[in-house]
Amino acid sequence: MEIARRLLLLATAGLATKPALADSAWPDRPITLVVPNPPGGGTDFAARLFQEALGQTLGQPVVIENRSGGNGNVGILAVTRAAPDGYTLLLQYSGYHGANAALTPEIGWDPNRDLAAVGMATLAPHVIFCGPGLPVRTLAELVAHIREHPGRVTYASAGTGSIQNIAGLQLAQRVGAPMLHVPYRGAAPALQDVVGGRVDIFITTPSSAISLLKGGQLKALAVASEARLPALPDVPTTAEAGLPGYTVDAWFAVFAPAGTPRPVIEKVNAALRAATRQPKVQEVAAASGVVLKPLTVAEMDALARQDVETLTRVVREAGLRLE
Repeated sequence: MEIARRLLLLATAGLATKPALADSAWPDRPITLVVPNPPGGGTDFAARLFQEALGQTLGQPVVIENRSGGNGNVGILAVTRAAPDGYTLLLQYSGYHGANAALTPEIGWDPNRDLAAVGMATLAPHVIFCGPGLPVRTLAELVAHIREHPGRVTYASAGTGSIQNIAGLQLAQRVGAPMLHVPYRGAAPALQDVVGGRVDIFITTPSSAISLLKGGQLKALAVASEARLPALPDVPTTAEAGLPGYTVDAWFAVFAPAGTPRPVIEKVNAALRAATRQPKVQEVAAASGVVLKPLTVAEMDALARQDVETLTRVVREAGLRLE
């Protein structure tokens, strides 16, 4: 009996140490970072900004996989269904994370239940952009133009219920005149139509628009934040331009499938925070108008849960819904 008891204890101890051993050996193969948007937008930018640094710190290549569609839900759902082993991660956009479940109750995933927060990549203040053909040069002139043409000024978004959609609704409310919403399947195609004059304005993160702005294909009217951006020092804040209190920020963060071992999550979080200290990452972030804001796992989880609560309320009050 004593021998049997000892064998049982030994077997139990061996089983107990297996997850720890597996976690300490992680990663031993490439990691897939899913971006639920097409290449060229703010989410894709954040993923590529951290791709090399994460790979160096973790000791394995990080492979970016763009899986767009369904307002981000195609890629997000794929991650929630992936094995919770740390080899499939998600670069999540706050608009999708906070609003999608409210927009489509039958979405198939729950942000609080099916995804585990890992850490922040970038925080991105939004900028009010317009095409060169729109007859405005300042935010005050845009406000007057919207009021003079109620319901005829169009604004782009990366999808119904996205932060850009909500930002447009809030701008229309502040101006006191409606605008026409034109949803797209990502920031990149929306920007192209703003440049081409097929839609009037786009309130979005500057990372995907800086090159177009420098090339004269876009105009930046105001930064919807409390401070000017180093990348756009001549662009006033909305308060400076006559619209105080109108701010729009988004975050881009890494998430894992629920059930991913905590040591793996902490290891990725540490790699993310280490990446923010690399001069190359800092230089590119500053030039692109995004802010590096390293957070602990607990801080990222609290922020994500708060935004789910806030954006769900906004979506329901506005009566937004995706079919």
